[in-house]
Amino acid sequence: MKGKALAYTVTAGELPVQNDAGETEAQIFFVAYSVPTPSPTVKRPLLFIFNGGPGASSVWLHLGAVGPRIVRMLPDGRMPAPPFHLEDNDTTWLEWADLVFIDPVGTGYSRAAKADLTKKFATVLGDVDSLGRFIRLYLGRYERWGGPLFLAGESYGAFRSAGLSEYLLEHGIALNGIVLISSVMNMQPLSFDQGNDLPYPLFLPSYTATAWYHHRLAPQFQADLDKTLAQAESWAATEYTAALVLGDSLPTEKRREVADKLAEFTGLDAAFIANRNLRIDSRSFVRELLRDRQQMVGYLDSRFAAPDLEPSSHRSFDPAVAVIKPPYTDAFNRYIRTELGYKSDLEYFVLGGGIGHWDWEAKNSYADTSDNLRNSFAKNPYMKLFVAMGLFDLATPHFSSTYTLNHLGLTPALQKNISTRRYRAGHMMYLDSTSRGQLNRDVKEFVHKALAGTPHE
Repeated sequence: MKGKALAYTVTAGELPVQNDAGETEAQIFFVAYSVPTPSPTVKRPLLFIFNGGPGASSVWLHLGAVGPRIVRMLPDGRMPAPPFHLEDNDTTWLEWADLVFIDPVGTGYSRAAKADLTKKFATVLGDVDSLGRFIRLYLGRYERWGGPLFLAGESYGAFRSAGLSEYLLEHGIALNGIVLISSVMNMQPLSFDQGNDLPYPLFLPSYTATAWYHHRLAPQFQADLDKTLAQAESWAATEYTAALVLGDSLPTEKRREVADKLAEFTGLDAAFIANRNLRIDSRSFVRELLRDRQQMVGYLDSRFAAPDLEPSSHRSFDPAVAVIKPPYTDAFNRYIRTELGYKSDLEYFVLGGGIGHWDWEAKNSYADTSDNLRNSFAKNPYMKLFVAMGLFDLATPHFSSTYTLNHLGLTPALQKNISTRRYRAGHMMYLDSTSRGQLNRDVKEFVHKALAGTPHE
């Protein structure tokens, strides 16, 4: 915090995941921060925090936005020249809440007890169950029963947060609130499958924002991003969706009109769009938008671009991941050893590496935990939800997140428990220093209002 000292305790360690027979099946690594209170009866809010993937450790939120120490990046979130450094975080959430960063099994230092048990945790239900068991054990081991509880999850971490909300309730643990960052709870809006037209209109506004950032829109659309996005969202939800519903029966002239409109909103060539049957998936968009510059844009943050040296290849990398992985990997390994004194010869799996095949447990359907969230609202009407979205996020687009929230099937009274914010940044909006500060202010206000018992509008 700027101009203020903050005394805190940090614990880096592991807790066992035990089955109902008391057998340890895995160890989950965590880093926890707490600030002393004047009395044991005074309980600060406690946030359990994780990232997504599945296969991502908690290092991104830990050293990117929430913890007391963060990786020093350039102001817009791009990678500085190595070697990399940590710095004090003047927007740490530790100012107003205690924090527990959790690495699910197969990420970070967390491992199954035996290799053949790994697949048990690489499932939707196995993942939720293991984290639910960890949270219950943590509350007991560290005497945190009876205080305000929150979850904070990014990306697939939002998917598991929705599932955990009901799991914890069924085990007698009620949450005060949930923070979802760049969320997904239903995989259908993100899956570009044959016969599933839902993603195309939901991704369109993010394509528009990306084209705006790279100055690929006509002057009337470049002038005001908010106004342009409102037009793109309205058209996507009406005329574009209606055209996709008609499929092959769409009249030729109308097909041409839709292709031209898509070209206006995406910065792509109308002929390219027509050849793709009016359906542009994200993989095609990131390679096509800046093809004339021999560049591709990022999925996690479409503001970032990199040379596309193999434009005819199906293989490519995400320019955003290339920017963040080296500094976060280096900084965490030094931080955990030198500042926290935790020693391990295991590789800390930052993003991938510890999880192979993921079982979505969805047969002839799409994995979905939004039902769990809806049930949690019905069972615990005091629970509040805050959803943060990045306009330049092509992994979990903001319009897709909004769609899922709008289809939870809640009563008007429960809808008031949900608040949202859009940031002019990507999937990890906190990479941008301005957005990181705004996110801290927004979540702080959300937590305080949730504990005050007043709706957060």
